[in-house]
Amino acid sequence: MRILVTGGAGFIGSHLCELLLGQGHDVLCLDNFFTGSKRNIDRLMDFHRFEVIRHDIIEPILLEVDRIYNLACPASPVHYQYNPVKTIKTSVMGTINMLGLAKRVRARILQASTSEVYGDPTVHPQPETYWGNVNPIGIRSCYDEGKRVAETLMMDYHRQNGVDIRIARIFNTYGPRMAEHDGRVVSNFVVQALRGEDLTVYGDGSQTRSFCYVDDLLDGLVTLMEHDQFCGPVNLGNPEETPIIEFARRIIAMTGSSSQIIYRPLPSDDPRQRQPDITLARTILGWEPRVSLDEGLAQTIEYFAGLTPTG
Repeated sequence: MRILVTGGAGFIGSHLCELLLGQGHDVLCLDNFFTGSKRNIDRLMDFHRFEVIRHDIIEPILLEVDRIYNLACPASPVHYQYNPVKTIKTSVMGTINMLGLAKRVRARILQASTSEVYGDPTVHPQPETYWGNVNPIGIRSCYDEGKRVAETLMMDYHRQNGVDIRIARIFNTYGPRMAEHDGRVVSNFVVQALRGEDLTVYGDGSQTRSFCYVDDLLDGLVTLMEHDQFCGPVNLGNPEETPIIEFARRIIAMTGSSSQIIYRPLPSDDPRQRQPDITLARTILGWEPRVSLDEGLAQTIEYFAGLTPTG
């Protein structure tokens, strides 16, 4: 097939492009390179079935494709709060443009949504039936509400125009090719530990996250895209919940670092708990994570060690 990956030079997108090429598809990587990196796709440039298009999805584009993975959007608070208006334009106008393309060429489209649609959840763990507890006017809402509107658009184009859609709610994902300074907890802790710097924990560290290795996520995305009877939304993430303070200690131990842990005030609207209920993914897609946290972190630490001068 001919497959379009928007945000294809990003962390998840570049891994997805590589996987799809390995499956024999023609892959179009579309990216405006705001958070994506050419370094992420360097190894793919010699594939004759791989094309790169520098383009921002808030502007329309017409391409002939069979599948669209819509991954384009800054995903870390540092990046999506840098230009919040542009962030929500990417989720809303960009999704409209990709749905318009899917409608015109009769392509199947998958929207990369997020666990942030649940906000600071009052239901734990979070099933797909939970509508969320989201602040629509907070500093994170450009991302949270943008992704919620993107889901709305996907469903309305499906109901009104018969567009073939898939919606994946992605929980914290980590692995090689994460941006070094994107402000997410895995990259923050690993880089700080490798440099011998203090690890910064926000709040008291009791807040939890669930970390899914990128290879497991890709398996879930492709399985969802190619499932012929189920459009989602479906949670894709690791149900193993980890308090941030324990995660920091684990990183220090695995890197052999002399780093200490320091505490800073909790940012506004930072969720206290995050754990996916993946019953739907297990029963309908036959999917669940297989890579252990220690195994995935070892790969991630090795990647960052190749980039980061140690302290």
